[in-house]
Amino acid sequence: MRPIPLLRRTSLAALATLLAAGHAAAQASVEYDVRFPNRAHHEAQVTATFRGVPAGQPLQLRMSRSSPGRYALHEFAKNVYAVRAADGQGRTLAFTRADPHQWDVAGHDGTVTVHYTVFGDRADGTYAAIDASHAHLNAPATFMWARGMENAPIRARFERPDGWKVATQLVPTADSAVFTAPNLQYFLDSPVEVSPWDVRSWTVPGPDGPQTIRLVLHHLGTAEEADRYADKARKVVAEQIAVFGEAPRFDFGTYTFLADYLPWVAGDGMEHRNSTVIINRRPLAEGEMANLGTLSHEFFHAWNVERIRPAALEPFDFTRANMSGELWFAEGFTSYYDDLFIRRAGLLTDSAYAAGIGGSIVSPVVTAPGRRYFSAVEMSMQAPFVDAASSIDPHNRGNTFLSYYTWGSGIGLGLDLTLRTRFPGVTLDDYMRAMWREFGRAQTAELAPARPYTLADLRRVLGEVTRDPAFANDFFDRYIEGPEVVDYAALLARAGFLLRKPAPGRPWLGVQLGQGDGGVLVDDWPLSHGSVYQAGLSADDVILSLDGRPTPNPDALRAVLDAHRAGDVVAVEFMQRGHRRSGSMTLAENPALEVVAYEVAGMPVTAEMRAFRGAWLGSRAGR
Repeated sequence: MRPIPLLRRTSLAALATLLAAGHAAAQASVEYDVRFPNRAHHEAQVTATFRGVPAGQPLQLRMSRSSPGRYALHEFAKNVYAVRAADGQGRTLAFTRADPHQWDVAGHDGTVTVHYTVFGDRADGTYAAIDASHAHLNAPATFMWARGMENAPIRARFERPDGWKVATQLVPTADSAVFTAPNLQYFLDSPVEVSPWDVRSWTVPGPDGPQTIRLVLHHLGTAEEADRYADKARKVVAEQIAVFGEAPRFDFGTYTFLADYLPWVAGDGMEHRNSTVIINRRPLAEGEMANLGTLSHEFFHAWNVERIRPAALEPFDFTRANMSGELWFAEGFTSYYDDLFIRRAGLLTDSAYAAGIGGSIVSPVVTAPGRRYFSAVEMSMQAPFVDAASSIDPHNRGNTFLSYYTWGSGIGLGLDLTLRTRFPGVTLDDYMRAMWREFGRAQTAELAPARPYTLADLRRVLGEVTRDPAFANDFFDRYIEGPEVVDYAALLARAGFLLRKPAPGRPWLGVQLGQGDGGVLVDDWPLSHGSVYQAGLSADDVILSLDGRPTPNPDALRAVLDAHRAGDVVAVEFMQRGHRRSGSMTLAENPALEVVAYEVAGMPVTAEMRAFRGAWLGSRAGR
């Protein structure tokens, strides 16, 4: 430092101002107080106090436009109203609106307290829900924050009416209503459940000793149902830890599942660094296994995306949509693993697992017309348009889009089976462990990945794991950055699983049907490889007759189809935007595929197949 030249150029008054500003910045802090006086009408009252605000500068208050793990815009400011601000002496401060998401507060004394109301009635992974039963708060949907104070420590207090309790990944204090966060990124990544929840907990080994897993349940079921569900969750968690050989270092020693299984919630699953939101209307008594699938998916994110993180998403930008070309890996591989862990935990049979991958992975990936337009990388970049995004204009996504969840899970399945076939002793588990060692294990003091990965890193590490960079380059070129799919039939046969068409020769229209005025309504945009599309019909057209027979309702149309085989050509009459039209329709074959275990198909299962299947689907935690 050279202080003497600075003194020569700067007046004593200016120097005092600089020192005061530096001291204020050093003392910067944020406090939130959340109350629920009008929870029956879905309102929360938030008071936010910002201290150490630089003098002479307006405080720029923001509501987020996006939320961690959700890549589209959601414009949370639309649910904020009754905003008022005051300085440290309680004097009212005026504010201006720079844009719909920002309030600029000037004339303060280094402290700004803002009071506002937030409305929320959607319990999911994105929004907030306040009602007589609970307050489910996604932080970006609830809390204003200040530009320039992203690194300030945060303290939050939550009212607990009717004996409610607070569950969150925020850092607990001696006061069970008060929590802290080291910075804004962590705070906005921390959902909060305030309700009369129940909890089941257990410990798992961690790098620094035992860590606690908490299953926080807000549901209407019984204690016995909660116990049974928690037992299955423990088994799934153990299988996931076995893949990596260790649990992540949960920053404050605890990982929390925030599970709302209630009839009035929206349904969702959303990962966070040391917690996850799992929400569904299915009660445990009826939807235990489906709910467990979401739990399995979200917990795997504790490694894959929260710590093994794409560079495009780090740090997360709350002011815009966030795009990544790696979601086929971050979300898709996680989707491949979610049911696999349930099978490895012994909670699914081989036959049930085979049926699941056939219906949710293989069939939609192989038959999707969208693969003609975008690769898995490019599909990942579509997330801001499809990840709970909304628009009012029609789209052709059924023909142009294949979810990066689905395609990525297909890539994961195909790569796992290919590795097991071509490289003895090498599996997708090895690939995930290698990514964890290089990109996930090391984290910063700010609770962020020390080294986020890129697409090139994913390609390189696959070459290193297989010791065959040429294979890795070919796989990426064809199946990840290209439109091809692996030969699932041959790969699955190694495990004694049969890939087949469940309805060979059956006609397929390729569209949803509904009841129209005088006929059958084409109730959606038809798929381009279906009979309806090829015949020139589109959404909202009404089919009046098929093969010369009137079709007053969907059952009548299906009766006509039942009399035909794929490849038949039939006459069709339909109404299209005010005009009666006629033409011909070539009946396409239903392209759907299914996967069945050989024993279900009445085929012999060899010892070699059983060994391959066992190595793939068998438990890791018990070894």
